[in-house]
Amino acid sequence: MVFAGALDEPHLNILPRTQHEAARIPAVTKLADNFDQAQPFEAMSAGAATVRSVSDANAFSQPSGNISFENELNFKVGNGLFRKLWVSSPSSTLASDGLGPLYNARSCQRCHIKDGRGHPPEGPGDNAISMFLRVSVPGEETFLSQQIEGYLETVPDPVYGTQMQDFSLAGHPAEYRLGIDYKEISVRLSGGETVDLRKPSYSVTDLGYGPLHPDAMLSPRVAPQMIGLGLLEAVPAADILALADPDDANGDGISGRPNIVWSVEFGLPMLGRFGLKAGAPTVRHQSAGAFSGDLGISSPLFPAAWGECTAAQSECRAAPHGDKDERGFEIDEEGLGLVTFYSRNLGVPERRDVDDRQVLRGKEVFYTTGCASCHRPSFVTHRLEDQPEQSFQLIWPYTDMLLHDMGPGLADNRPEARATGSEWRTPPLWGIGLTRQVSGHTYFLHDGRARSLLEAILWHGGEAQAQKETVVDMDPYDRRALIRFLESL
Repeated sequence: MVFAGALDEPHLNILPRTQHEAARIPAVTKLADNFDQAQPFEAMSAGAATVRSVSDANAFSQPSGNISFENELNFKVGNGLFRKLWVSSPSSTLASDGLGPLYNARSCQRCHIKDGRGHPPEGPGDNAISMFLRVSVPGEETFLSQQIEGYLETVPDPVYGTQMQDFSLAGHPAEYRLGIDYKEISVRLSGGETVDLRKPSYSVTDLGYGPLHPDAMLSPRVAPQMIGLGLLEAVPAADILALADPDDANGDGISGRPNIVWSVEFGLPMLGRFGLKAGAPTVRHQSAGAFSGDLGISSPLFPAAWGECTAAQSECRAAPHGDKDERGFEIDEEGLGLVTFYSRNLGVPERRDVDDRQVLRGKEVFYTTGCASCHRPSFVTHRLEDQPEQSFQLIWPYTDMLLHDMGPGLADNRPEARATGSEWRTPPLWGIGLTRQVSGHTYFLHDGRARSLLEAILWHGGEAQAQKETVVDMDPYDRRALIRFLESL
């Protein structure tokens, strides 16, 4: 069995920290205990990679603030591939063919709109282009559960695979149509305030290939924002693992656990960092998985030209594909590398109003309520030989990248690697106050059910139940100050 404390980081070319550097880091990442003024460098959310905050929808689409002229060109080419509309095969546009036959979108940008958050369908007439369903079936013990302690075995649905696609090429039925019904739940807050939450109920209709497996487990997912991924990837695994407290040894009710996943890139267990349940270890792995599952595009990591089509979908597998030309794969090593570089270097905007009195009060409420126990404010990244943009930066992502049990209200009841059906990775909060500006909405949580930051807080349960109840009972001014602090991130 692999021991989580000994995980390798083969995706990074690490230069060891000096003894002096290592000694400085605990002091600069220590939790705040004075809220009269902002901490040093707090406004620089991504260190030297921070970008200035702009007032339009491009706030999440800027390259790292410390990127070189040469690398900015690579960023722009990667952006072109991220935005590219893929077409079906055969096609005269050989560099862009290979879409589907089953897919969720025709480009990465169609889900990660302006590099920001997706959203659930707005109504019966709206599509679910930036939202989809994961699907799996309980499985037997395999190689993975022998290699990774606590691994929860699942297998793809025998007909629908691991992801439901609601679009298809001509001549192929789409897999399903997503239906959502909401039930309103009222929550009474101190000061006479009331907030209505919406509890979703999901359905799959128009199944194109027959019934789902009777034990199929479905998990709705909204596309998350893209900023700061390369910096999160560069946080030392040891620093993340040091925050884990699976048995709640300190008695604070918080028991974060790392997700340990199998890397198809390196052929070994690695710390999961990306995805709503930390199911992917690297940005490259996450990007290649999205090409396969979302677009049906093959790559060196996921080489199936038919993407998510299963053996039961034989006509889908037999359809023309785009992987037999000079590329070898529908997106080749160079193209995947450029998209990965782009994704690693989407810049994090600077904080706003860090010295505002209400923001400072909200920060104090955030800390004293215990929110910082999971939404860990800061880290220092590895010193890296070949990634100057991410190398040795003090960053403020407000996440511990660990799994936490969020209670039955948010449970999808579908495991992923070591994550149980009620566990989710703590999402980063940096940039969250710019969501409306970038994405045109304020829908939060894994399925977009929360329509505001306050609603998102009120859905917290499990390990965060005590913090949620504190927010419900606190003075209304402090509650508004807390939201104002979050909006400044």
